[in-house]
Amino acid sequence: MDDRNIFITRYGEVALKGLNKPYFERVLVEGVRKATRQFGDVEVKRREGLVFVRAPKEAGTAKVAKEISKVFGVASVSPAVETESTLESIGEAAALYMQSRMEEGAATFKIESKRADKSFPVKSPDISRIIGAKVLDGCQGLKVDVHKPDCLLFVDVRKGKSYIYEHKIQGFGGLPLGTNGKGLVLLSGGIDSPVAAFMMAKRGMLIEAVHFHSYPYTSERAQQKAVELASILSAYCGRFLMHMVNLLPVQEQIALNCPEEEMTVLVRRFMMRIAEDIAKKSQCTMLITGESLGQVASQTAEALVVTDASVSMPVMRPLIALDKVDIIDKAREIGTYETSIQPYEDCCTVFLPKHPVTKPKLEKILLSESKLDAESLARCAVMSRETVSIGQG
Repeated sequence: MDDRNIFITRYGEVALKGLNKPYFERVLVEGVRKATRQFGDVEVKRREGLVFVRAPKEAGTAKVAKEISKVFGVASVSPAVETESTLESIGEAAALYMQSRMEEGAATFKIESKRADKSFPVKSPDISRIIGAKVLDGCQGLKVDVHKPDCLLFVDVRKGKSYIYEHKIQGFGGLPLGTNGKGLVLLSGGIDSPVAAFMMAKRGMLIEAVHFHSYPYTSERAQQKAVELASILSAYCGRFLMHMVNLLPVQEQIALNCPEEEMTVLVRRFMMRIAEDIAKKSQCTMLITGESLGQVASQTAEALVVTDASVSMPVMRPLIALDKVDIIDKAREIGTYETSIQPYEDCCTVFLPKHPVTKPKLEKILLSESKLDAESLARCAVMSRETVSIGQG
C-alpha cells in the first residue's frame, strides 16, 4: 500500500496548446519534479489532464503543496485522499475525512461531485446525495449546509481511482519554465525589475540577470541586496547566472564629457548596450527591464525610444502599463518587496542630475556620445564583469 500523501495538480493555459500540449505537459511535469525532489521519494505522473504527485507524509502537506504551487504552469493544487471508484469506498473515505474535520471544529458540510469517468453508472448529483448520506451515517452530529458549509468536500470520480479533497491552493498559472526561450533581465536593487523577471518567467522564459553597480560609490551591501533578490526569484525561476558589472568608469566619462542633464539617458543607453553584449554571449534572445511608462525621467516615451535605439535586440517591458501600486502588490506576493525597500543605494543614484532631460532627442544624444569611446567603454565593462550562480540545482 502506498502511504504517501497525494496531490492533484491542475494546469490552465497548458491545456489549450493543441498538438503541442504533450510537450508543455512534459516540461510541466519535469518542473514539478524539480520543485519536489527535496522531499525524497516523490512520484510525479500525468494522467487524464492532471498531474498527480505522491510525496512522503513526513514532508508535510502544506510545504509540498506550496512548492508545487510555485511551478509556473500550475493553476491549482489540492492535497487529496485516494480511494477506489466505488460508492462504498468513496463514502467510507469521505466519512473518515469529515470525522477528522469535526475534531477541528467543523459542524456542517456539503458534497460537490464530478464524474470524470462518464462510464460510472451514477450521475454527479446522485453521487453527491449518496456520499452525503454515508457521511451523515458515519458522523453523528454533523449537518448539511448547502449555502455556507464549514467544509465543502469535493469528490472526483475517475477510472479505477477516485479522489476526495477540500482545498484548491492557487498557483501562478502561466507556462512551464523553459518553453519560451531565454532573456536577460537588468536586475537592480529596486522593486520593479524583480517583478519584471518574475512575469517573464511566468510566461515560460528562462532568465539570466545583469546587475550594475558603482563600487566604491555604492556599497558591497547594495550588491548583496541584488543577490538576495535574485535568490528569492530562483525559487520560481530555477538556478540562473547573474553578471555583476561595475558601471563607474562609464559614469565618470559621461560626467566629464557630456551635458549633466543627459546623464541619466546616456547611462541607460550604456547599460542596455552592455546588457546586449552579455545577452548575446549567453544565448539570450531579448532583454528584460522593469520600466513603467512615465515613472521616472528615463522612462518617458521619448526616453525609451532613445534608449532602445542603442541596441538591436528586442526589449521586453512587462510592467510598462502598470501603476506603481500594482507592481508593489506583486512584489509583496512573490516575496521580493521587503528586500527591495532596504535602504541601500544603487548605481542610478551616482552622478544624478538635478534636472534630467525628460524628452531627449536622439540626434543630440548621439552627438554627446560621439565625445566618448563608447565601444571601448562598453567592451571593458563586459570583460570586467563577475558572474555568480544563483539558486540550487
